[in-house]
This record gives sequence, structure tokens and C-alpha cells, in this order.
Amino acid sequence: MLVVEDEPKMAALLKRGLEREEYAVDVATNGDDALWAAGEIDYDAIVLDAMIPEPDGFEVCRRLREGGRWSPVLFLTARDAIDDRVRGLDSGADDYLTKPFSFDELLARLRSLTRRQPVERAPELRVGSLVLDPARRQVWRGDTLVPLSPKEFAVLEYLMRNAGRVVTRRDILDHSWDWAYEGRSNVVDVYIRYLRDKIDRPFGCDDIETVPGFGYRLKDPST
Repeated sequence: MLVVEDEPKMAALLKRGLEREEYAVDVATNGDDALWAAGEIDYDAIVLDAMIPEPDGFEVCRRLREGGRWSPVLFLTARDAIDDRVRGLDSGADDYLTKPFSFDELLARLRSLTRRQPVERAPELRVGSLVLDPARRQVWRGDTLVPLSPKEFAVLEYLMRNAGRVVTRRDILDHSWDWAYEGRSNVVDVYIRYLRDKIDRPFGCDDIETVPGFGYRLKDPST
């Protein structure tokens, strides 16, 4: 098991407690060391603090998933805001526990994570000349890599998973924003425009259709 924690007393506490439960434990104190260790060893689980020397825990988790490393990740951090939880889970974590915490609860969550079957790499999505790789968080139009923001990626992924079907603005909000979102009502239209400017217009395509009175549809050439 890998513990990523830069506070020496907490790192020692976790290592000692986990070793008493007969786990073999490595400790990393910064993001670079965590990425190196997790890239070299297929750990049964990773206990990851969000607030570590750069790259921070969120970025470490995101890079691991992009690199195809699927060890279960449990965030253990003092950052307890809803936005932080959402960010942690969106980065690819499997669970999120805030400090202060019960060591018994930590052990129970780790037992649950390590009982699960290894997570398989998510398959690529293909709609016409669009290709989306959920694991690497990358999108191509033909042979061209198209950089997208995390939210643009989420909206496009939802459209591609529902290619050929009309989806409402409410559908897109529910699947691409967290439940506590209370922002502008036209935010979906804004992100649709961003996507058209990146994946359609530069390539002479018009695949994202507006369906007046309903929402949007991504054309599916196969249908």
C-alpha cells in the first residue's frame, strides 16, 4: 500500500497503524515521488492527501488515471468542502475521507476498496471521426488531438454516449455538473458553443445539432 502524506507525524501514524494490520506500506511525501512509486509498483491501494507539495493530490490522481494506473485511490485530507470532494472524485479517486478521521473507518474503507476487482480501462468512444478516450482524458477529430477543458470534456462525453439522441439542457447539467450547481441557466449553451468552436468549425463539421425546444443532439453517422 502507498501512503502519500507530507506531514511527518501523520505519515508515521498511518504507516504504523496500517502495518499493524499486516499491510506492507511505502510512504511518499510529495507528488513527484508518489507518481514515481505508483508508476513502478501496482499497489493494492493508495491513501492520498490532497495538500502535498506539487503536483498536488488531485493532479497526482489525474495523471495516474491518464497513465493507465488503476490502483484504488482513497483521498484522506482536511479539505472537506463539497467542491473538493467533487474534484477528488472527478480526478479518478475511488473514495474520499476527511480529517480528523476514525482509523477504524479508514481500515473499513480500504478493505472495501481492496476487495473490488481491478478496474478495467474504459473503452474509447467513437462517433464518426470523433474519438474520446475516457481513461487518458483525450479527444481526437480524425488524427488531430483537440485539447478540451475538464467541463468541455464532460459535456462531450455525455453527448457521445448518447449519440443520435436528443438530450435536454437539464440532462447535460445533471450529468456534467455536480448536484450543488446553482450557476447561470445558460451555462450549457455556453459550453456547447465552446465545443463547436473546437471540434466542429475548425474541421468543417456541424455534428452538434440544436433541436429547438428540446436541447442538443450529436449526429451519429452509423444511424
